[in-house]
Amino acid sequence: MAEILRTPDGGVNLARWRAAAPGVAARLAGWFDGARRDLPWRRHRTPWRTWVSEVMLQQTQVAKVVPYFERFCAAWPDVADLAAAPLEPVLKAWEGLGYYARARNLHRAARVVAERHGGRVPDDLDALLALPGLGPYTARAVLSLGFDRPVAVVDGNVGRVLARLAAVDRPLRPGADPEIFRLAEVLLDRAAPRRHNEALMELGALVCRPGRPACGACPLSPVCLARRRGRAADLP
Repeated sequence: MAEILRTPDGGVNLARWRAAAPGVAARLAGWFDGARRDLPWRRHRTPWRTWVSEVMLQQTQVAKVVPYFERFCAAWPDVADLAAAPLEPVLKAWEGLGYYARARNLHRAARVVAERHGGRVPDDLDALLALPGLGPYTARAVLSLGFDRPVAVVDGNVGRVLARLAAVDRPLRPGADPEIFRLAEVLLDRAAPRRHNEALMELGALVCRPGRPACGACPLSPVCLARRRGRAADLP
């Protein structure tokens, strides 16, 4: 059954995956409800807290980010608070987290939001992309995770999960691989996009790991082409 999820020329059969999408979403949701980590940005979701967490998590491990995130959001609980702050204490709060351009861009972007959007994080993709330091992934994460909008979000973890799921046997393109991104859009649970995207990210972080996937614990193993072919550890 799983092999029909590829086209005759070896591409991803999006029509077949679209038919399988409700089952994939249900499996993911059931697993995530019991396996999700208790992370501070998940306890109280807002667009601003989502934005801060996604910026901090760039090239930084979750365990290191947690205390910085909690202190940062205690000091500047909303985008307007950061916009009103001078840069120096912001950089001081970032000290030890590294990649200080992230803090500078976040501060600049907060001031743009205050000036152009009335101090409210915009809920429009183009408006988010116009802010300093926000690339396509972060903008989509803010929309989906912060606003619960039906937008596909593909980070490294999600890309790996989907590549294995569809047995994409080639190096993935940097950023959003077009074929993987189309698959993410097809599989997206539009009734619960935040939970769906968080679940895919969590699955990649905890189960579908690079080089050593725990296929026996994976809720998607029944439809995973890489597992069926014995190639999960090799892909992508």
